[in-house]
Amino acid sequence: MTMNQYSPGLEGVISNITKLSYLDVDREEIVIRGYDLIQLADKLSYTDVAYLLVHDEMPDKNGAQHFCDNLRKHSDLPAELYQIFALMPKGTMVMDALRSGISFIAGYEESTSLMDNSHEANLEKGIRLLAQVPTIAVNSYRSLNGLPFVKPDPTLNYTENFLYMIRGARPDSESLSAFDKILTCYIEHEMAASTFTCRVIGSSLSDIYGAMVGAVASLKGPLHGGANEAAINMFLDILNNGGSSNAEEYLMKKLENRERVMGFGHRVYMRKYDPRALFLRDYIPLLIDRRTDGPELYEIYQIVEEVMLRERGFYPNADYPIALLFYLLDVPINLDTPIFFSARVAGLIGHVMEQHEDNRLFRPRVQYDGPRGLLPPSGPISPT
Repeated sequence: MTMNQYSPGLEGVISNITKLSYLDVDREEIVIRGYDLIQLADKLSYTDVAYLLVHDEMPDKNGAQHFCDNLRKHSDLPAELYQIFALMPKGTMVMDALRSGISFIAGYEESTSLMDNSHEANLEKGIRLLAQVPTIAVNSYRSLNGLPFVKPDPTLNYTENFLYMIRGARPDSESLSAFDKILTCYIEHEMAASTFTCRVIGSSLSDIYGAMVGAVASLKGPLHGGANEAAINMFLDILNNGGSSNAEEYLMKKLENRERVMGFGHRVYMRKYDPRALFLRDYIPLLIDRRTDGPELYEIYQIVEEVMLRERGFYPNADYPIALLFYLLDVPINLDTPIFFSARVAGLIGHVMEQHEDNRLFRPRVQYDGPRGLLPPSGPISPT
């Protein structure tokens, strides 16, 4: 690519050199600090992989214990933030409440520590964020929907606490295993829009909280983080409009109308199966009997996948199976994207730290396509 070549959406542009992750399309592998993400998700826990991302090494037993103890220690929120949740307009979107909550807890940092971008300071702040973001996401949702707060239980580990706050009851082992796999599959994914946003903000030497707030705003967009919600809403719409027997006709109409079908395709993978989707789809049959509509929704899921491959040559991305898995796990649909962000925090911490440790301010140029040589009016136009 030449110095002045325009690439819409920065497609094909290399923005960073990183040791965090890489999407190897040829080998169909998501590399996380040298490991295959699918093998990590299959063999380890979310917190193991989170440790790997933020510490740049695999934990030993003592390191893993200390890391999990730290997450438990910092998981609750200031009492004032729960009060703010109660004051938010009931129409507030959870991602907006999450964004506001992260901004609020930044105020509990002294200005000197807030703007300290050293490795040690970012690591401390990052671990607090990793611990608190699920609590912000779930309890803002609960407040906005008239539900009582469920504060984190200091006796539970990260994933168990997360699902406990969502459901209000301790999860069973099968639910816990599936939820942990989902979190791990969402944990890091190279240079997605929210990650790039995070690094651009970090490149100005802004603080890690500010970088996370920007990442939330980016992930809120339906072309990035909202696909899981859109996919489950499509499944339910098909279910309520003829069910599985109408699934193919329903989808063909969407395709004829050139409507976007969320949960398929990916800017990087293009016409290959997302390895995360391939891995997670095997967990669906284990959970379908938990809901009465589970078996038919799974049938709809399979029909839609078959039609999309036949008609468009598109394979599912990770949001496709995750959408149905969240529903089968009794996760409220409006929490799907906030959970996605919560899981991604570990990867974002690694990116901010990496940016701050070898920084150059992002400052791209534009290709100007507007007029030139216009002359302004002879005097002011606005009232004085």
